[in-house]
Amino acid sequence: MTRPGDPGYAAAAREEARSRTPETTTAATDERATDATGRRPPWTLRRRLLLIVVALVVLVSAIVGIVSVAVFRGSSLARLDAALDDAISRANVAIAQVSPGFPGDPSAEPDLVLNVPGQSAGTLAALVRADGTASAGYIADAGRVLDLPSSLAQSLAAVPPDGEPHTIEVGRLGAYRALAISPQGAEGVSIVLALPLADVDADTRQLAITIALVALGGLAVAVALGSVVVRRALSPLAEVTATAQRVSELPLDRGDVALAERVAVDDERTEVGRLGTAFNRMLGHVASALSAREQSEQKVRRFVADASHELRTPLASIRGYAELTRLHGGELPPDVLHAIGRIESESVRMTDLVEDLLLLARLDEGRELTVGPVDLGRIVVEAVGDAQAAGPDHDWEVRLTDAATVVAGDEPRLRQVVMNLLANARVHTPEGTSVVASLERDGDEVVLTVADDGPGIPPELLDSLFERFARGDSSRSRRAGSTGLGLAIVRAVVEAHHGRVGVSSEPGATRFSVRLPASAS
Repeated sequence: MTRPGDPGYAAAAREEARSRTPETTTAATDERATDATGRRPPWTLRRRLLLIVVALVVLVSAIVGIVSVAVFRGSSLARLDAALDDAISRANVAIAQVSPGFPGDPSAEPDLVLNVPGQSAGTLAALVRADGTASAGYIADAGRVLDLPSSLAQSLAAVPPDGEPHTIEVGRLGAYRALAISPQGAEGVSIVLALPLADVDADTRQLAITIALVALGGLAVAVALGSVVVRRALSPLAEVTATAQRVSELPLDRGDVALAERVAVDDERTEVGRLGTAFNRMLGHVASALSAREQSEQKVRRFVADASHELRTPLASIRGYAELTRLHGGELPPDVLHAIGRIESESVRMTDLVEDLLLLARLDEGRELTVGPVDLGRIVVEAVGDAQAAGPDHDWEVRLTDAATVVAGDEPRLRQVVMNLLANARVHTPEGTSVVASLERDGDEVVLTVADDGPGIPPELLDSLFERFARGDSSRSRRAGSTGLGLAIVRAVVEAHHGRVGVSSEPGATRFSVRLPASAS
């Protein structure tokens, strides 16, 4: 398994991020959003663009289809009206050649205008007299002229004789285009001719169906091609997303970070190209800031390590001289002896602080630990015994497992972890608190737990509890003066052993847990 800083770490992280495609990541995020809010998740940019393409194709197809059908029907009606004018002209010629008794002759019939060469089959004709009565007929498919029922003739009689074509419904015969005129010399009498609209309607319907089928086929092609085009157009964004995902998984909070991730930019003149360029520039700034931060931290660590190392000698001297002076305390006044005693106690406290700072500085520098088999069970028993002697007002208990609890590590440092956790429980809880140190095996890990039934840790302090110089609330502490480095050392030592430490707390139940890899032997 590669670790941050290893040569293959960036490549491994890149392959892992590529295995999680943007669609999969988006689907998982959308599913979580749906579960959390109960609402429909928002659409992705790809879906929106594809929907826009489909909507534009549908809109253009609808406009083209409607205009085409309207123009075709209009031109078809114009041709039908021209044919109707020709039929009326032929009827006028026939009327001019009839006997002088027309149109006053009651026996005059519409056959006069139908039995004219050139009149097409399906033509209707009606003779409307001055008294409103009408007689009508039509040309059958065989060319014969047949009478039209009076109920249907009334539809023809209703056409005004204004010389303009009108669309009418003639009962079961359907829609017709009708034209009515008043012949010269025939006052109060009009002749009506009508041609069927069935062919025009059928042709218009066929054209509309053809356009709809072509539009559906074009829509299917547009969806397929649009999906490919949109996917290819958004592929640089997918690369930006994958790069951002890989960067988000890098441990940028500590250590020397090698931020080598970049987005491949094909053309900076495009919007996506400018986005990739800006993203790369941002990563460059982040890398520079992280490098500057690491350099600053390195300087601070070196300063702390050097200062701690240099302070050890003068502190030892102060403590030695204080002890030497106290040995001859009989010749000194009581107040001087008290002051020397305070100097000695504070020098011891400061020495402990310097030792803790020096240990943290060494761990920060990644200095190798002395690795060997360590029996945590023995260390826990001995540490609890020491804690019981230091805090007899607490109830101490040890719970061990029968499984092997041997780990590979530095025994003094691991002993310090156990002692710090027990000291934390002793110092920051009131008298009579029960403290339980337990050790168990969980798979390939050894789990050390230190639990107490004290007042608990305030929730706002849990996140920063393992930071350096972090101090608990006064309600959990029985004495002041804690350096706030005990738990920081616990975390640093545990992480140096490739383990992890955690804490959970509520009033009456505080639990520190340390997980360390079990020894293979």
